[in-house]
Amino acid sequence: MNCSNCGHLNDGGKFCVKCGHKLQEEAAVSQTAAASEYQSQSQPQTAYVPQQPNQRVRQAKKVSKSFFSYFTEGIKNPTATAHAAGESQFVNALITVILYALSIPIMLYVGWKLLLIQFVRSMFKLPIISEELAPSDMEDFNTGTDLIKATDINSIIHFNFTDFVFKQGIFIFIGLAVIIGATYVAAKFGKVDVSFKEFFSRFGTFMIIPTALLLVGLVLAFLHVEYFSYFMNFGLLSIFLVVPFTIASFKQSGTSGLDRIYSTLIVYVVITIVLTFIANGLGEEAKTIITRMGNSSELNDLF
Repeated sequence: MNCSNCGHLNDGGKFCVKCGHKLQEEAAVSQTAAASEYQSQSQPQTAYVPQQPNQRVRQAKKVSKSFFSYFTEGIKNPTATAHAAGESQFVNALITVILYALSIPIMLYVGWKLLLIQFVRSMFKLPIISEELAPSDMEDFNTGTDLIKATDINSIIHFNFTDFVFKQGIFIFIGLAVIIGATYVAAKFGKVDVSFKEFFSRFGTFMIIPTALLLVGLVLAFLHVEYFSYFMNFGLLSIFLVVPFTIASFKQSGTSGLDRIYSTLIVYVVITIVLTFIANGLGEEAKTIITRMGNSSELNDLF
């Protein structure tokens, strides 16, 4: 074998006859290399197949990207975006309606303490009450409100997030579905030739700005900024503008249909009924909260 040190060809032995380098180590290395080469040749080579991303994940990314583009465009150019919205925007419009329905109970869950404080504070400002209050009473009230803000009352009265948000969110979504359905029927009476999916897409697109107002209010509620209630009220009341905008955005196929003014007024009656039911549902939740607060020994210990 050839010596790896000097390259001399040896007939055998343990050492190179020219330089004295040990040859057994060379033989072991050669045998190991040959064995590994043989194993690599005898075993089938499997090609590396890159792992494909999950189909649902890719679809979710595609939908979210499409919705973000649709939502931002609806804020910048609401009228043009709504007029261009066809049946292809049905999913994006549905997501907008769902966001609208869920943002209200989430906002109330996060900021109900601030709403309660605002309500009591407004009661204290009434002339019939404020005239009978001493300055020390107002100081005690301000101290109490600061204590309420700093206390995690949700954990004390066991105010369940899932139970409140999803129950009220579904209730509000059903109310919105009734409003959209009533608006569609009114448009049909007004001789508007349009499919429900296209009508829903346009209605949902006009709801982008009200939904954006609610989302801003939601962020303010998380930051414990009391002005979140103004955005909530604007978002709720702006539904009265979405109805006439949607009906007026379609052309009538005839002149004998119901006048759009009357169509809008009819839907306003439906909206008033739906909002009354929603307010009653939220009122029942408020009663439950107040009852739990009154029965909570932990909360009573704070005062």
